[in-house]
Amino acid sequence: MKAIYLCLFTFFMAIGMHAQSANGFGFKGGINYNSNGSYYESALSAAENPDGNVGYHFGVFAKFGGFIFAKPELVYTSTKSDYSDGTFKMQKIDAPLLAGVKLLEFLNVFAGPSFQYIIDSDFDNNDIRDIENDITVGLNIGVGFSLKKIGVDLRYERGFSNNEATIINDNNLNIGRLDTRPEQFIVSLSLIL
Repeated sequence: MKAIYLCLFTFFMAIGMHAQSANGFGFKGGINYNSNGSYYESALSAAENPDGNVGYHFGVFAKFGGFIFAKPELVYTSTKSDYSDGTFKMQKIDAPLLAGVKLLEFLNVFAGPSFQYIIDSDFDNNDIRDIENDITVGLNIGVGFSLKKIGVDLRYERGFSNNEATIINDNNLNIGRLDTRPEQFIVSLSLIL
C-alpha cells in the first residue's frame, strides 16, 4: 500500500514540477449569469426571488507561481436581476484574491475571497437608498483551463452576508427592500501578456 501512495505522490509531484503555466499580467473578460438576493415588498409579504440574467465583466489580473499559484484580479462587473416590480441593475468593482493548484498542465482549481465595491445601482424608475454596505466580501471558487497564455475560467461567486437596500418611489415612500448580495456563475476568457 505504501508503494501505491509513493507512486501517486511521485506522479503528482512530477506533474506539478513540469506544469509550465504562464505567469505575468493580463486582461480578462466574459459573461456572468447572476441573480441578486430576495426582494421584500413589505414586512408582511413573502420574499420574491429574482430571475437570473446575463451580465458582463472585464478587468486585469496577475498570476504568479507554479504548481501552487496566486491570482489577484481587479474586475468591473455589471449585473441585472428581474423581479415582478422591476429590474435591479448594479455596477461594481470586484477584487478577488485567488489561490489555486495546478492539477494537470492545462487544468487548475482555485478559490478565494472577493472584495466588492458597489459603484452604482438602480431599480427601474425608483430610487435606491440606504444600501447597508458599499463594500462587501464574497467567495469565488472555480476551475480553469489554460493553453499557454490563453485561459478560460468557470467560477461560482456568492456574497457572504445580507446587504439590503431600501427602494423608494417618486413620492419618497418606502416600497420594499432588496438583498443586493450577488450569486452568480462566471465564464471568463483571459490572456496573459
